[in-house]
Order: sequence, then structure tokens, then C-alpha cells
Amino acid sequence: MNITAAMDESEVLHVELDVLRREHRELDEAIQALEAEGSRDMLTIRRKKKEKLALKDRIRMIEDRLLPDIIA
Repeated sequence: MNITAAMDESEVLHVELDVLRREHRELDEAIQALEAEGSRDMLTIRRKKKEKLALKDRIRMIEDRLLPDIIA
């Protein structure tokens, strides 16, 4: 892999990370709105929370690829 390809992959990962963070934030806002209005649709809230956790896992995975652990 040459430097140009690595830069391209890094740029793609940054864009994907921004999109996932935005989706995560929007889900959080939706969950808060449902809970604030006293929604009794617990299944929808639970599904949104599960989706939010999955997004968080994907975000962490991408962050780990961008900033790998360095063992000193």
C-alpha cells in the first residue's frame, strides 16, 4: 500500500466517522424526545437504543483503525 492509498483510506474513514457520529447524535435526540413525551412504545425506544449502541461500536472500531494502540 502506498502513501496515497493510505491517505485515501484515512479520509474515507474520517468521513464515515463523521456520518456515524451524526447518526448517533440524531438517535440520541430521538430517544430523548420519545422519553420526554412519555411514550409508551418501549419497543421502539429499545430498538433505537440498540441501534445507537451498534453505531457506537462502529464508531469505536473506526477510531481504533485511525489511532491504533501503541505499546511503549
